[in-house]
Amino acid sequence: MSTAGKLLKSYSFLCGLNGAQPVGPLVQAADGNFYGTTQAGGGGGGTIFKMGADLRPSVLYFFGAAGPHDGREPLAGLVQATDGNLYGTTLKGGSAGLGTLFQISPGGAYQLLFSFTAPIGESPFAGLLQHTNGLLYGTTPTGGANGFGALYSLYMGLGPFITFVQSTGKVGRAAQILGQGLTGTTSVPFNGIAATSFKVLSDTYLTAVVPSGATTGPVVVTTTTGTFTSNRNFVVK
Repeated sequence: MSTAGKLLKSYSFLCGLNGAQPVGPLVQAADGNFYGTTQAGGGGGGTIFKMGADLRPSVLYFFGAAGPHDGREPLAGLVQATDGNLYGTTLKGGSAGLGTLFQISPGGAYQLLFSFTAPIGESPFAGLLQHTNGLLYGTTPTGGANGFGALYSLYMGLGPFITFVQSTGKVGRAAQILGQGLTGTTSVPFNGIAATSFKVLSDTYLTAVVPSGATTGPVVVTTTTGTFTSNRNFVVK
């Protein structure tokens, strides 16, 4: 769909092995392709699919393929983490039938990471978010110590990074940068060109003026304790 609201192309899911009921949103990964999930179809447990510029999805994974304790009904879509892999949740399935966490590569290599149980949480409707500390976070609506849901984190060995309030900007304008441990920042290069002006406003937030000569690419924040790279390119308009 165009930003003016005009429908440009569409695709109708065919149910069966092609998947059905794509409840969750699409995510555009670093390779330019879109990735998503269907709640149903694909043998009954739902699917994970990939969609290129031709807008024709191809199934990467059929839930249930890994056995009886595989996930079922991925409602929330996917998130791409800084390791390049995609992560998601399923409402059902797993060893206790109460939902799962999973990882899948853009090439379709699937791994079941965790099966929810009542003391920890049950039936995650929502997807995952990656914090700038590297951890992935999520919620469950039920289960937990009191039966009313839980907040949880998932550690995958991923390090801290920086990201942006807005990932586009013009030379001479301030970019807003989010991260961890930003106190003591000594330099902020935009695709190799150092910002001549930056201001650390808190340990998790700084602003830096996009320098003359900067081009689209990663932003690096160097501090007295380490170096942090952005999880996406900053687009210089």
